[in-house]
Amino acid sequence: MKVEQNDRPMLFSETCLSDIFFTEYMPQANGDFVKVYLYIYFLAKYNKDIKLNDLSKKLALPLPVIQNALKYWEDQGAITKKNTGFIINDLQEIELHRLYKPRVALSCEDLEKSEQNQYRAKAIESINHSYFQGMMTPSWYSDITLWFKKYQFDEQVMIALFGYCFDKSALHRNYVQTVADAWSKNNIKTYNDLDIYFEKQEKLNKIKKNISKKLGISRKLTQYEEAYVEKWIIEFEYSFDVIELALRKTTSKANPSFDYIDKLLCDWHDRNLKTVSDVETFLASIKQKNKNIKELEKKTKYNNYEQRQYENLDAFYANKQNA
Repeated sequence: MKVEQNDRPMLFSETCLSDIFFTEYMPQANGDFVKVYLYIYFLAKYNKDIKLNDLSKKLALPLPVIQNALKYWEDQGAITKKNTGFIINDLQEIELHRLYKPRVALSCEDLEKSEQNQYRAKAIESINHSYFQGMMTPSWYSDITLWFKKYQFDEQVMIALFGYCFDKSALHRNYVQTVADAWSKNNIKTYNDLDIYFEKQEKLNKIKKNISKKLGISRKLTQYEEAYVEKWIIEFEYSFDVIELALRKTTSKANPSFDYIDKLLCDWHDRNLKTVSDVETFLASIKQKNKNIKELEKKTKYNNYEQRQYENLDAFYANKQNA
């Protein structure tokens, strides 16, 4: 990478960096990647060839880290790769182009057109002062305006969205967008919708912890295991008391299987068994039928299709007697 030589001695030289870097780029970047960017930004003032191995030694970073950092900043648009090296792009110019795309343009007149827009403007300013210390960049204003239109969130939900991401220490654009998408998929539009959603999530998390405790699982549930639990609670609408009946069926197993538990609960759901009483009545009937079949077998020593069918059920519910 070659640039013009700075005429001033290094002792009196300065390296100026746009505030856009600190508000839009640095918060999301890996610390080592920030270190690489700042150093190549500084070196860009001098007319010298910059070799990756030299960067690695100078910054005390492994060569793969240097390479990954350059790829990261290239993907972010902060630098552009050329045959002879890299060009440091103007972040302010990038932000300007992003800001003035037609779909996100917002003027002061737009904010004053209706009472709704005035409320939204107040919500945006509340977000600015609460989570950006009054230094929110213009692109955030545009994104929030777009999200209001896309998700139809009310003002309280939008403020809560930024509060949620702030509490997660993840106040960057991609994460906020991801959370907003998730809330939208759960039909959240008003603050009351959000309250109901949080209550369901709290209930879901509590049941997940109880299931892990009952099964002796100290690790976090995998994505697939969580999907099972969500199906039982959200789709089947089972309480933990019903799920616990299925968990008891694993007491004789060394490695409890979520697939086995799921088969039990799916069977109960298909039979329209909704409560603990429904399930216990069904299990008692299965036990009694199997008992009757075995007594009949002893007397007649005759096996028929009905007997084999109940024996299959008995195998499926093999742990009932110990539950």
